[in-house]
Amino acid sequence: MSRGRPLPRAKALAGAALTLMLAACGSSGAVDTRPSGPPQRGGELTVLADASFGGGWPTGLDPATNTTGGANISQMFAVYGGLFQLRARDDGSGAEVVPHQAESYELLDGDRTVRITLREGLRFSDGTPMDAEAVAFNLRRAMSSPCTCRPTWPLADNGITVENPRVVSLHFTRPYGAAVNSMPTSNANWIASPTALRKLGEEAFKITPVGAGPFVVESNKLSSELVLRRNPHYFEPGLPYLDKLTFKSIGGDQPAYQALLAGQAQAYEGLTTTPLLDTARQSGKLAVTAQPPTSPYVVQLNTAAAPFDDKRARDAIYAATDFQAISQGLFRGQYPVSQSFTGQGGLFHHEKVAGYPPHDPARARQLVTELGGLRVELGTLGNYVAEQVMTALQTQWRQAGIEVTVHKYELSTLVQQFNSGKWQAMLQTAGAWDPAAGVGVGFRFNSTSPFSGVSDPELDGLLNDAAATADPAQRDALYTRAAEHISDHAYAPFGLAFAPANLAVAGVHGPGLTTKIPPMLVNSGVLWDEVWREQR
Repeated sequence: MSRGRPLPRAKALAGAALTLMLAACGSSGAVDTRPSGPPQRGGELTVLADASFGGGWPTGLDPATNTTGGANISQMFAVYGGLFQLRARDDGSGAEVVPHQAESYELLDGDRTVRITLREGLRFSDGTPMDAEAVAFNLRRAMSSPCTCRPTWPLADNGITVENPRVVSLHFTRPYGAAVNSMPTSNANWIASPTALRKLGEEAFKITPVGAGPFVVESNKLSSELVLRRNPHYFEPGLPYLDKLTFKSIGGDQPAYQALLAGQAQAYEGLTTTPLLDTARQSGKLAVTAQPPTSPYVVQLNTAAAPFDDKRARDAIYAATDFQAISQGLFRGQYPVSQSFTGQGGLFHHEKVAGYPPHDPARARQLVTELGGLRVELGTLGNYVAEQVMTALQTQWRQAGIEVTVHKYELSTLVQQFNSGKWQAMLQTAGAWDPAAGVGVGFRFNSTSPFSGVSDPELDGLLNDAAATADPAQRDALYTRAAEHISDHAYAPFGLAFAPANLAVAGVHGPGLTTKIPPMLVNSGVLWDEVWREQR
């Protein structure tokens, strides 16, 4: 089976003006997002990102050593581009992973092999060739990366081979049809220059990395400011549009909103403060694009330790939790509730799961009495929606007689908590556009994942089988069975499916920024090479 782009890139660019003129239909912007004409080249853009998530890159931007790479997809794409991209229509529908620096791919040997063919003549920004040897070198580094975004492929021994200067193959121990869909959420997608890495050394390279993406690093202050300029060696003719792109870390939604209004920046990724989202929409001063939700919140329960090694304690949490009331009461129903690990914007979404335990406060109180009391430490990654949901859960659980202590973590500290194994309950997002990719269901529920509270070989088998096949109907059936298995064992109650919004000032346009692309992880994947500003 051979896969390539749905449309030649030249045709896609030729139709960019028409596509962007339709963006207002797919965007919930408070201002008219339609451009005044075709995309224009030139200008600069400053993008803000929350310091607690996308605005933090404390270990640098080397794909193999960046421990927060999943949160830094925007910066990584700007520097490295990517072998593959997730693209969609402007309203977020029709999402599909397509080749980018790759020209095409094939699934062979019963989906046990993926053969990737690169575009001809690719070069890193240092002028050296981005060939199959360079890609294979990066794939091997990615497999041993400390990043949570490293591949989870069932790779065979010596499973990365170079067929010729433009072809690299991945060989798996079992069928793995989801391999390509998993690429855009993995650091295997970001290819660094081996020559620059050897010349600079890892410590210097993580500060001034060299890729084949649309922009080149001019300066990099870790978790503070990343300044990029146009890459003259970029393979896409006429792209990127911008001369300069700067990412700045900022301390949350409110200061970011004020900075945009003050003209100190032109875009902000990842707005989560719901009242501020409403204010931005009503102000008529900014384009507001809410992305299709792909990742429902989930209360992860650590079944390896007390109290949740006892199913009665897990049953009590299910019975005490009412996510419908939280969605309606706190968010006026704008974030739909899911009983499974996918949201409406993702693949294989089903709102209801057969046999899902209902909200039953009386049963929760009975179970707490049987247990002789229940004390829970509940943590989350700090943002407005998560903190509001956690406070509501604390209230609901206390009404059922459950004693709750809550904790808010920065991303790096949260990772440490999971790795320690000394946690009880975590409010997290559990999903991705494809459940087999990124922070998908396996990330939260597979026995081998350090970010899972579950060790269940039967569930592992269902998830592995779903990732193995490329047939959508088979995958859907297997994920449905997996969702039922999770609820039958009361492993983790699911909640509202939420996705952040992006803000932009008038005159800024671009896919994933002022149009909708389903989030691969949490924030959407902005295609920075196609972002542009109207020149006034």
